[in-house]
Amino acid sequence: MEADRIPRHPDVRTITLQRVLEAIVDPVRRSIITQLCDASGDIACGGFDLPVSKSTATHHFRTLREAGLIRQYYAGTSRMNALRREEIDEVFPGLLDAVVAADRGPSRNGGSP
Repeated sequence: MEADRIPRHPDVRTITLQRVLEAIVDPVRRSIITQLCDASGDIACGGFDLPVSKSTATHHFRTLREAGLIRQYYAGTSRMNALRREEIDEVFPGLLDAVVAADRGPSRNGGSP
């Protein structure tokens, strides 16, 4: 059954700021968030540009999912990742924009290096 393949996601009402901040403290996970923000759609796990092994990437995706930042689902055999942007913006307004801006750094935001 397809529903058996969909991982569990926390309800937006149970997402805590501490859990979100603990998830995004890692630069690889911030990169995943930034890539999802920049994408025109959802991204398969193998479609990210990450400097880690597949098993390590799986750990990072799970951490982001369990923190409530991403939603994962299957499209055929691909596990897709979607940023829960509207839900996160509702609970923590401006947080994702700040994270992405910080991840890009001053030189990518037009500031001085």
